[in-house]
Amino acid sequence: MKLDLKRIAREPGTTLPFAFQMDLSQLEWNGEHPVSQPVTVEGRVRNMAGVLLLQASMATTLSLTCDRCAQPFSKEKTVDFESMLAAELENEENDDIILLDGDMQLDVEELLGDVFLLNMDTKNLCSQDCKGLCPGCGADLNHEPCRCKKEIDPRLSKLAQLLGQDG
Repeated sequence: MKLDLKRIAREPGTTLPFAFQMDLSQLEWNGEHPVSQPVTVEGRVRNMAGVLLLQASMATTLSLTCDRCAQPFSKEKTVDFESMLAAELENEENDDIILLDGDMQLDVEELLGDVFLLNMDTKNLCSQDCKGLCPGCGADLNHEPCRCKKEIDPRLSKLAQLLGQDG
């Protein structure tokens, strides 16, 4: 979706609202395609005393796999984004301002798709207190206890024999 910003660039105080849905179902993240539902985008571009300000909010439900217990789960994902827009920059080192092309057009879908991707979590947990899988027997510690036989430290095996316990 391209926004034509010529009209509001000349009129301070004007606003250009926008709303659309992005299809990011082809997005691969950690070997999965977590964005199975469309991403709902709402936002606006405002001319505040000659400065164009882009504000957007993106929301969807992600289908993920827990990094600790490997169970599938769903999670609401919301990303808010705000940036200034400019037709030209005096200082080329300013990364906080998005540079518009010569005809004052902004491909907002491409920009916000990149922003959504950059805001994806690197670690996904089904809950903050997820216990994960036992590294020995593979039991899901959230639902069952570990099935591993407890090994006695070899340094204490003689003491266990003296106490009459099985090794």
